Amino acid sequence: MRSTAEARTAALGRSVDLLDHVDYRIAETPAEKEEIYNLRYRAYLREGAIQADANQRVTDRYDDAPNAWTFGIYLHGELCSSVRISVLTAEWRMSPSVEAFGDILHPRLDRGAIIIDPTRFVADPEKAKRFPELPYVTLRLAYLACEFFNADIGLAIVRPEHQAFYRRVFLHETLAEPRSFPGLLKPVGLMATDLRRANAAVRKKFFERYPHMRSTAFERRMLFERSGEHHSLPPEAMETPYERTSIVPQS
Repeated sequence: MRSTAEARTAALGRSVDLLDHVDYRIAETPAEKEEIYNLRYRAYLREGAIQADANQRVTDRYDDAPNAWTFGIYLHGELCSSVRISVLTAEWRMSPSVEAFGDILHPRLDRGAIIIDPTRFVADPEKAKRFPELPYVTLRLAYLACEFFNADIGLAIVRPEHQAFYRRVFLHETLAEPRSFPGLLKPVGLMATDLRRANAAVRKKFFERYPHMRSTAFERRMLFERSGEHHSLPPEAMETPYERTSIVPQS
């Protein structure tokens, strides 16, 4: 029987191969959005994070915010997981994380920080059993967003029992103990990485350990670039071919 560490290493190895079959899609049509809202409901209900509801869907006002991208992650054409990426700046402060942890996040935004806030991370309960690498493949989108938007901080809203995973894999540190979070029964804590503390050696070591986190400028543009819709985002919150930031925190 394999140890936890061996199973984790195997999942990381499969993540690279799985990317060849993964399709990241922004939810744009009503049908695509509804499929994701239904997936959220099934996932949250399975883990006891929400109460049963006849509508069998989970959505909130932040899904339609101009600073949010809701992604479906499809494997062999089937929806397997989803995550919503919000870009927070001094001008754009719309996200449930700001609602729950405003005392911590507003001062950083006041100082001009660019923050990537991934929320509504869910996986199909049955497919998650078949593909234990799904968390790595799904949360890869947060890393791509950090690089594309030249972020200073990457967030994670995490239940207490999952914080060790984020600390080990994504090198997050705890900023706030668990609090009530909009729409969820179970409290979550605020974790984050200070992306500006990274150096080239740490970045190199990170990508050697997690090669599936690598991406190209073309892939990032295809996922996050919007023409005309985000003209209020500051110029520094956009990637250029000549300026790229590290997305790995200091260990």
